[in-house]
Amino acid sequence: MKIIAALAGFALVATAAHAQAPKSAIAAALADPARADQQGDDARREAAAVLAFSGVKPGDAVIDYLPGKGYWTRVFAGIVGPKGHVYADWPAAAAKYAAKPLPAIQALGLANVTAAVQPTNLPTAAKPVDLFWTVQNYHDIPNGGPFGEGGEPAIRSFNAAVFALLKHGGTYVVIDHADAPGTGLTGTNTRHRIDPAVVKTQIEAAGFRFVGESPVLRNPADDHTKLVFDPAIRGKTDQFVFKFRKP
Repeated sequence: MKIIAALAGFALVATAAHAQAPKSAIAAALADPARADQQGDDARREAAAVLAFSGVKPGDAVIDYLPGKGYWTRVFAGIVGPKGHVYADWPAAAAKYAAKPLPAIQALGLANVTAAVQPTNLPTAAKPVDLFWTVQNYHDIPNGGPFGEGGEPAIRSFNAAVFALLKHGGTYVVIDHADAPGTGLTGTNTRHRIDPAVVKTQIEAAGFRFVGESPVLRNPADDHTKLVFDPAIRGKTDQFVFKFRKP
């Protein structure tokens, strides 16, 4: 009985340690002195909380889609470690947005990061990945532009492509500027916002299971009427953080 109890105790400790491992990896990645130039933005982005919510862990393969200047790419690189990999991808039609950040990310020489403009407008991967991550980009899909076609067909094509490239059990995280309930897609081009309920419906329609939402970027003081670039609200918009899983 003592042996069984000891083994049970060991299992509990091991399980607890495993549960804490991702948070430890996240904390270490955020504290990395090599990203001192980014750290002043960590609190505003609620980086620790959002990353913990995503479930990203060492060894994962991650796509950071339309990565901007590579803020999340660099953090992911520290979390997934040498056994994982990060793909910082731009769609073909968004090549102009990669002109400056792409060589800058490549110049960092991160061994577990591949930064590239993809040959297609829809996301692709050479092999299935664990996490597809996109921040403040989903609302642009129906607007055409970097995603080629626009409207609902573009959204359906995009979500189907994400579903195809994820592993079974893989995670899809969308962070974006929230629009008022019931607005649908009406503010995607004018205010650069999207109704969260519509996003949830669209992604579930592609076959994903909704896992949950993190409230850490919500801002009830944002009345959703302003363009997200308006100085009065920029950097403080009401944002939703949705997590979906491929069955």
